[in-house]
Amino acid sequence: MLFNSLEFCVFFPIVVFLYLILPARVRYIWLLIASYYFYMSWNPVYALLMVFSTAVTFISGIGMERAEKRGGERAPVRKKRIVAISFCVNIGILFLFKYADFLLQNVNWILGKLHLLVLPESLNLLLPVGISFYTFQALSYTMDVYRGQVKVEKNFLRYALFVSFFPQLVAGPIERSSHLLSQVNTVPQGKLWDYDRIANGCILMVWGFFQKMVIADRVAVLVNSVFDSYYLYGTVILAAGAAGFALQIYCDFSSYSMIAIGAARVMGFELMENFNVPYFSRSIQEFWRRWHISLSTWFRDYLYIPLGGSRCSKAKAYRNTMITFLVSGLWHGANWTYLAWGGLHGFYQIMGKELRPWKDRINQRLHTKTESISYKLGQAMMTFALVDLAWIFFRADTLKDAVYYIWRMFTRADFWTLSDGTLYTLGLNRFEMNILYVSLGILFLADLIRYKKGQQPDKFLAEQCIWFRWLVVLGMILATFIFGVYGPAFDAQQFIYFQF
Repeated sequence: MLFNSLEFCVFFPIVVFLYLILPARVRYIWLLIASYYFYMSWNPVYALLMVFSTAVTFISGIGMERAEKRGGERAPVRKKRIVAISFCVNIGILFLFKYADFLLQNVNWILGKLHLLVLPESLNLLLPVGISFYTFQALSYTMDVYRGQVKVEKNFLRYALFVSFFPQLVAGPIERSSHLLSQVNTVPQGKLWDYDRIANGCILMVWGFFQKMVIADRVAVLVNSVFDSYYLYGTVILAAGAAGFALQIYCDFSSYSMIAIGAARVMGFELMENFNVPYFSRSIQEFWRRWHISLSTWFRDYLYIPLGGSRCSKAKAYRNTMITFLVSGLWHGANWTYLAWGGLHGFYQIMGKELRPWKDRINQRLHTKTESISYKLGQAMMTFALVDLAWIFFRADTLKDAVYYIWRMFTRADFWTLSDGTLYTLGLNRFEMNILYVSLGILFLADLIRYKKGQQPDKFLAEQCIWFRWLVVLGMILATFIFGVYGPAFDAQQFIYFQF
């Protein structure tokens, strides 16, 4: 079930209405039923995988508690074994469905070169929607219990709701047990009918729908046109396609997180922030503090720091950085393009640290005004250029396509296309392009407010006059209905991160 579907427009109000009127003691059960219905609308059979992952991590938590109570010298060893089993089982399932075919393809390529017997090319397993998200969320609970950061949950149904909570189930944010599981236990006791909270949640959802249907799905038409025929174009068109994809994936993924946060808030839950104006970043390090925050902090806490983090030699710290980003790339998909994307960001991180002393010396000798707007703008533009270059690998079908795309972008000048109307032959006519320009202006203004004042749209509008607040909200609703991309003229798209 897609957020931007008629089914969800019917499903969500019914869920909220019954949630508000049901007795407090059964509200979490109703949300659990709704969450599984939401997930099973794609493929009912694969809900069994989520049940299995939930059961394994739930039992692991209880097992670690019992090992702790039994005490003795072997208690730490027993707990480590339980954690290892939980990780092996869950990562094993994830590997089977997401990476087995990738491994077979590469093994077959090697066997073919050696003229040996080739294995089956594919297991023909359909990738379950959101498996990477709920697997990581469940595993974080296992690690948090092992570290003693959260108490063991004894109620299986409450824990199952933590793993399957429908607003953030299939594309995040990836929540921590210390944050969401505690809310599962306490929200039914609080005040559920709160006009301001519900209104703010709805505003976030409206803003998310605007980002998805008016911006992301519209710019996707141009991006698909360019990447599908990149070998026909040169510098300007290819640069526009790359920049367009950077905007598309930001608006697409940010919109899902925004709708998820808004939907959860309507029901009294607070989800963690997932995006914080990443394209305003002035360095790659800052970009990763602002982009997909729930995933980047997950890898920091459960991979980078356990590897040793930066509290080791420089060589080992750089090794830890590269491993973390390569695994992050592989998490996004079973393709060498994702590994290249992750590796490139790891390289950016390492080079940023290595070049920082040189940059500081140059700025000092040239008396550069590092606090000036022009300098900060230059940093933001350079960071966006580097991130955008990496996005080409993320979007391309193969490494060869990505490399050839970049080569043509830097070697086939076609600056005349800025004035000959070529931009209007890429799937969007002048009218559609004008809508895109205006909507991007609105996005920039919203992100600028977020960057300067630290406020999401709901908080900012809450400080304004009521007539202005309703004018903006109704304007976004009408814009989404009128200018949203759907229907026979365009191919409506699901959210990009559903495939991960």
